[in-house]
Amino acid sequence: MVDILTREVAWKFIKFGIVGISGVLVDFGVTYISKEWLKIQKYIANAIGVTLAASSNYFLNRWWTFHSQNPEIAIEYGRFLMISLIGLGINTLVLWLLVSKGKYNFYLAKLFAIAVVTIWNFIANLNYTFV
Repeated sequence: MVDILTREVAWKFIKFGIVGISGVLVDFGVTYISKEWLKIQKYIANAIGVTLAASSNYFLNRWWTFHSQNPEIAIEYGRFLMISLIGLGINTLVLWLLVSKGKYNFYLAKLFAIAVVTIWNFIANLNYTFV
């Protein structure tokens, strides 16, 4: 397991966060279009947005955040997606709890869920995907 209390890891987390902002834009944009314009059920629209954002985030994180030279891109991408799918489960659970039980606004709850999942995704990818 990587020591997460180093300057190098802190810098990677900042880069991961910057990449994540682009992912949030993709996620929110796709989720909004899917839910509001295409009238897809909100949790399915959320899954579509998260999946497309995860794919763009993989390539940006591979290149910029973690500087991966792993020639096994398919395996690495599969690991990243597996972590993202677990993150999607966490995201959906947090979203459901906040919207259904807490009566929070869907998009405000989605922002909170993204913050929670960002921590999970970074630690898991640091220790599993990009080792």
